[in-house]
Amino acid sequence: MVRFGGRFLFSDKVRGRFDLVGFDPRGVAASAPLRCFSSFEEALAVLAPMVFPVTRPEEQVWVEADRALAAACAERGGAIIDHMSTANVARDLDLLRRAVGDSRLSYAGYSYGSYLGATYANLFPNNVRALLVDGVLDPIAWSTGTDETRSLPFATRLHSDQGTYATLRQFFSLCNEGGANCAFSEGSPRRRYDELAERLRHDPLEIPDGEGGTFLLGYDELVGFTIGAMFDSGFWPTFAELLNEVDTLGDPEGAAAALHALRARLKGLNHEDYPNGIEARPGVSCSDSDNPDSVEAWADAADASEREFPYFGLPWTWFSSICEPWLGQDTDRYTGPFTKATHNPVLVIGNKYDPATRYQGAVTLSRLLPKSRLLTLEGWGHTSLFLSSCIDQNVNRYLLVPWLPSSDASCKPDVVPFAQPQGASAKPAGAKPLVIPPVIRLGIGG
Repeated sequence: MVRFGGRFLFSDKVRGRFDLVGFDPRGVAASAPLRCFSSFEEALAVLAPMVFPVTRPEEQVWVEADRALAAACAERGGAIIDHMSTANVARDLDLLRRAVGDSRLSYAGYSYGSYLGATYANLFPNNVRALLVDGVLDPIAWSTGTDETRSLPFATRLHSDQGTYATLRQFFSLCNEGGANCAFSEGSPRRRYDELAERLRHDPLEIPDGEGGTFLLGYDELVGFTIGAMFDSGFWPTFAELLNEVDTLGDPEGAAAALHALRARLKGLNHEDYPNGIEARPGVSCSDSDNPDSVEAWADAADASEREFPYFGLPWTWFSSICEPWLGQDTDRYTGPFTKATHNPVLVIGNKYDPATRYQGAVTLSRLLPKSRLLTLEGWGHTSLFLSSCIDQNVNRYLLVPWLPSSDASCKPDVVPFAQPQGASAKPAGAKPLVIPPVIRLGIGG
């Protein structure tokens, strides 16, 4: 993230004052990675052959794939599998702070990095100089849940299903308001999407993949791509074109081009022969979180969530089912409290329509941390990165002098989707290749 995006993240003044230091958390990528297979292709082969399970037979296939992954990691993962909790990453982070000679830490954490920031703030509250978190995971939901939610899978407790559903409804509303600026606006965008999803549930569509072959677009692929598109509102016009081409079957080549662009936009910046995200995701999240001890709990939670938040209850719940057979355990994990008073105040940023780390996570953390302030982006997408010059100004000012915006401060996005013809805005929303969705199993992550 620092190597490829550092020059875009902060102002010249911030980059002139600070060195930007990034690191791979333990067990991830270049940091003694947890690897359970001989090659990345072998790791991919163990995954279930669907984006997420829809039917009971598919659930069984999914569960067997989880068990195969867990068994491979138990056999070949090595000692690191029991030492990947976020608490231990926070302890590593404090060693890095000492190594670079800083008396206190200046930190910016996005998405999962928000949980690392919250954990660090509570393990080392006196070592905080400036700590901002953006795209915030509710730390209680991630780790243990409350008395009312403790029996649910951790991914269900986070309510990304609700966040994605609310964001999709915003996509429909803004598309409808945009009229000709949105390719999917004719008729009712929401009704068209519902009907398209139902058709693909029973009759997947074969379209060119843009690379000389064909791609079978079924219900689960549509939902998976929808989740990915909701992460980046700057891509919504192209996603609308994809939906329109698939819905009308008017231009298979146009659908292929839009699909290829979507895949490229959501592709992670991997430069390794064996990126270990398949193993690292449960290595961290299952070490951190309390989860049910029977797979039936995932099926029940997924069904209940799907009824409340159509399309997204199944994928966001089954995403975490690997934690049921996972054998790695880190006895050094941190489960709270998340209420320590830090030396300097914490800046908490929440995007109102964030599909993955819903806005309520930022509200919760800002209320937990005594010396913190919530800054709201009235926008759409995962985190505030590249969406608002107002947010950027507040972030840069805070990093230079740990100063907080006024209470209940909010910012507007620089670009409203579909408010102008595609390509006509003076400052188009930036792509977000640096904040990878935590849905590797959905086929849209890095």
